[in-house]
Amino acid sequence: MPGTRKLGKPTDQRMAMLRSMVTTLLEKGRLETTITRAKEVAPLTEKMITLGKSRSLAAYRQAISFLTKEDVAKRLFAEVAPGYSERNGGYTRITRLGPRRGDAAEMAVIELVK
Repeated sequence: MPGTRKLGKPTDQRMAMLRSMVTTLLEKGRLETTITRAKEVAPLTEKMITLGKSRSLAAYRQAISFLTKEDVAKRLFAEVAPGYSERNGGYTRITRLGPRRGDAAEMAVIELVK
């Protein structure tokens, strides 16, 4: 479990949302969300990239069981993770954007480090 933030959702809905956000981040490389959600997504994304670096069948199956799209898992193991082979952690960056208009929630951009 990444953290203790409940994000106002039951466990099943929260994990489904986080899985979807990690999949989108790995697919597009960038995601705009609230700061608290970004802080929960970052460790999960880093874990998926670490799995991709190991390049084993067991790691691939574990990644597929977490990610919501199989083609994103294939891309993770083929393109994304090999790009971080020389780097030990710190694959994501969170940048604050400011308050969201409407409810003033603190917004952030989470992106993969190049």
